[in-house]
Amino acid sequence: MKNKYVAALLAFFLGGIGIHKFYLGRTGAGIAYLIFFWTFIPGMIAFFESIILLFMPESEFNFKFNGQFVSPALSSGNPIQEALALEKLAELQAKGLITENEFEAKRRQILDRM
Repeated sequence: MKNKYVAALLAFFLGGIGIHKFYLGRTGAGIAYLIFFWTFIPGMIAFFESIILLFMPESEFNFKFNGQFVSPALSSGNPIQEALALEKLAELQAKGLITENEFEAKRRQILDRM
């Protein structure tokens, strides 16, 4: 499981060559950073990304980079977003990342919000 503080530190110190992108599973972006590191543009972008990563809520980071279920705090009650959350939850169960009991409990939370 990826850690947002590790990602932020990698972005701050080694972001110019895209190490944080590789850590976060964004290989294509990491390669682009490696190709253009000599322009110092990736370094400037990585500096801002490190700040963004530091201030990003833990639940949002986990959803984006760890593939974890969105917490109820991020849910807006929008049926489309709720349907997407159910779909993501089903994917996690199919991959074996969550148990049947966890799936059922989170599914009930989503359906109760609808």
